This record gives sequence, structure tokens and C-alpha cells, in this order.
Amino acid sequence: MAKTFLEVAVQTALEAGEILAEEFARPVDISYKGDVDLVTQADRRSEQAIVARLGCEFPEHAILAEEGSGHESKSRYRWYVDPLDGTTNFAHGYPCFAVSIGLAEDDRMIAAVVHNPIGKELFAAERGKGAALNGRRIRVSQIDRLSRSLLVTGFPTHKRTQNPNIYYYWDFTLQSHGVRRDGSAALDLAAVAAGRFEGFWEFGLKPWDTAAGVLLVEEAGGRVTDFDGQPYPLGGPVLLASNGLVHAEMQKVAAEVVKKKPLAGG
Repeated sequence: MAKTFLEVAVQTALEAGEILAEEFARPVDISYKGDVDLVTQADRRSEQAIVARLGCEFPEHAILAEEGSGHESKSRYRWYVDPLDGTTNFAHGYPCFAVSIGLAEDDRMIAAVVHNPIGKELFAAERGKGAALNGRRIRVSQIDRLSRSLLVTGFPTHKRTQNPNIYYYWDFTLQSHGVRRDGSAALDLAAVAAGRFEGFWEFGLKPWDTAAGVLLVEEAGGRVTDFDGQPYPLGGPVLLASNGLVHAEMQKVAAEVVKKKPLAGG
């Protein structure tokens, strides 16, 4: 019997996770993309394994991978691959990182996997079939007030002084139960899907950062938009994901920040 897209994605993520766990146990081989963006041997080995596996299983599919080893095609299907989301964490020995693999059909996400090999957690989702953590169904949290919500966000590694997020961070911190910053957008979104956080926002994320996580949130019953409530396009300037119940409050806070700090509009 032929394997489903999700089954292949899960097997591929597990194989890549074994590579990351192996690399995590030994000294890190680091180089830089620009002044501050890290890339490690683990990124490269993981991506090579993922692209090779997906290319073997689905040679006609397009693959967009962070380190550039994917390829284009005229296929309706496109894989979004982040071989190591949380490279800075990995390089510093902080065990918060993941493999992220998502598949789109005609630009609509249909399958997703986010795997943290150190935490031994594998999040998976399939369009119309829900989301799961290690095979058990997950749902977003039912907290319906921002004041009782735990939120999560992220900051870029480059051009930090030009990024507006510090203004949003301040206001969201004051109006929520707290804001965390864990350094992996894929795991942040997976945590929203699992009900650990009520909301997540971030600026300037790449398609491979969010493709899998967006589907996880949606299939777990959450909502994903931009700050204006419009559909979030992969690679869009700002992403807002929540359990749906605090979404409007988060949008309101964001709008208030823009009024106070016009240049912080994203």
C-alpha cells in the first residue's frame, strides 16, 4: 500500500531528528550566513536527508528548503522544509529546536510535522483530520481572556533595531499572564496547537518557519491571520496565531501599539 503524504513526512522528520540528536551530543560545527545568522553541520545534514527522502518518494514535487538544497517544479505540490528550526538554541546547547516539514497542494497546506527530537515530541496534522501529539489528538486552549493567557513570540537575529516587536512585546506582557520567547517559531505554533500557549505573534518569518505550524494550529481549532484579521500568506510580514478565543483582543492590542508608535506597524 502506498504511503500517505503525512506518513512520509513523519518518517522523514524522525530520520532528520535522529541526525539532530546525534549532532547535539557532540561539539557544534558553526558557520555564518551574514553577520549573525548561524548555520551548523546539523542544519546541512538534516536538510540533505530530508530533501533526499522527499525527492525519492515524490520526485515531481517542488521542495523549498531553508539552506537552499531544494528544487522547483511545475507540480501542484510544494514541500516547505526547515531542517533545524532553532539553530541558535542548538548551537548554545539549549534543547529547544525542531524539524519542520509541511506540504502544500495548490498553495494550501495539507500535511504538517514538527518534531522535537530531544523532547521526543512529534506534532502532526492533516487537512480536515485534526492535529496530534505523539499520536494523541490535541486541541487549542479554552482560555478566553487575554489577561489569563500565556503568549509566545520571537525576535529576529538580524536588524533587531529596525524590528518593531519590542513595542508589541511590552504591551502584550502588560496585558497577559506573560510572554515567553523560546527561539523556535515551529515549536511555538505547535505549542499553541497543543494548548500550552493561547497566542503567538511574530514579524518577518519565512515560509519554512511557519508552513507546518500554521496547519497544526488550524487543525487543532485555532486561528491564524495577520494583525488585521486577514488570511496569513506564508512569508507574510506578520503572523498572529491563537486559540481563536483571544484573537480579537490580541488584534486590539496590536492596533493600540500602532497608534502609540506609528512606525511599529510591521
